[in-house]
Amino acid sequence: MDIATVDSYALSSPIDPPQDRPFHGGSRRLLKRDVVLIVVETGDGCQGFATAGASSSAMTEYFDGDSQGTFADIVDGPVADALEGETIESIPEAHDLIREGSVPAGDVTEAISAVDVALWDIRGKEHGVPIYELLAAEYDTDPTLELPLYASAGMYMEPEGFADQAELIEQLGFFGYKYRPGIGPEGDRRTVELLADRLTETEFMLDVHTWWKLGEAYGRETVRELVAHAGERGAYWVEEPVEPDDHEGYVELAETGAPLAGGESEESPEGLVELGETGAVEFLQGDVRHHEGFTGCRAAVDYCAGREGVEFVPHNFGTWLGLAANAHLVAAAPETRLLEYPVFESDPALADVGGDPGMYPFELAFDIIESEPAVDDGVLTVPDGPGLGVEVDLDVVEEYPFRDGPWTEFHYDDE
Repeated sequence: MDIATVDSYALSSPIDPPQDRPFHGGSRRLLKRDVVLIVVETGDGCQGFATAGASSSAMTEYFDGDSQGTFADIVDGPVADALEGETIESIPEAHDLIREGSVPAGDVTEAISAVDVALWDIRGKEHGVPIYELLAAEYDTDPTLELPLYASAGMYMEPEGFADQAELIEQLGFFGYKYRPGIGPEGDRRTVELLADRLTETEFMLDVHTWWKLGEAYGRETVRELVAHAGERGAYWVEEPVEPDDHEGYVELAETGAPLAGGESEESPEGLVELGETGAVEFLQGDVRHHEGFTGCRAAVDYCAGREGVEFVPHNFGTWLGLAANAHLVAAAPETRLLEYPVFESDPALADVGGDPGMYPFELAFDIIESEPAVDDGVLTVPDGPGLGVEVDLDVVEEYPFRDGPWTEFHYDDE
């Protein structure tokens, strides 16, 4: 494969007007969502696409001052310098070229992830087959093309608001409803009680992430009590209840008996496996967009396959292009079945159930591809065209110009 060009486009999807969400100890303002679109082109004109962007763990964009614009500059600079004009026989060779180049250490994994997905897209197009067929050949599996989805929604609402939203998600047929708590210990307990009482078929998951840690609002003992309570009330999992690198904390909380999930914030494929090796998580959450692509996620998939007590469930939060990428992985990976579907406002792929279960507007998430994902009764049919199986709409480059600055701001009551 001859790599001719590597280009990136930093894009912003405004949240206008900005939305303010109160949480325990402060408030959060949502301003926009950013995406970096990566385009790799071969010497014969075949293009591969991928997205990079702030994972839910990458709120460092706010805390450390980095932006998606700076990552696009990295791709157009040292990543392109490392790859353009090179001929590779295998996709991992591109990983090596990026590592050996002048890409800043903190951006290497993200760069490899995006390039890996784009190169698999190219490989599928060159062979005239979807990526899941290529992956299934490597995993020696028969692809599963109908994938149950769990809805990722729910952000900073009163308990009744979470429960009402969850009921809409259940009407849509989703396997599960994942939400972000953080409205205070009593409010969080009340939310769990309502979800346990009002959901009859849909599972519920807590995406704790940073919410119980912002401003050190929740103490360790309170977190332990909340995790235990969620487990007792039937939560399908509690996700990232401690800092990502606090593996001992995961082990301690696993003693409550509550099923734990984590891994999206691990900085490398190796870290993802190390978290699995603690035995503390029942759901290991890699992401092709953050763990060195399809190639990098294989170590975690292989670790989980055939192992009792842990299941690989990809993290997926962003655009429909990212959804397609992770869907191909789930379709082919052994003993992997469940996929995360982020629900944004006015999602055209979802049926009308008399209310909008979306978190906030993110129109770029839909507009980045020319088609809609085939979602019916909470099940996604994996696209079967060559490569990722979707057509990227490059008009988004003009329609969603990048806006500098953080995508979200936090303000604390004690400031």
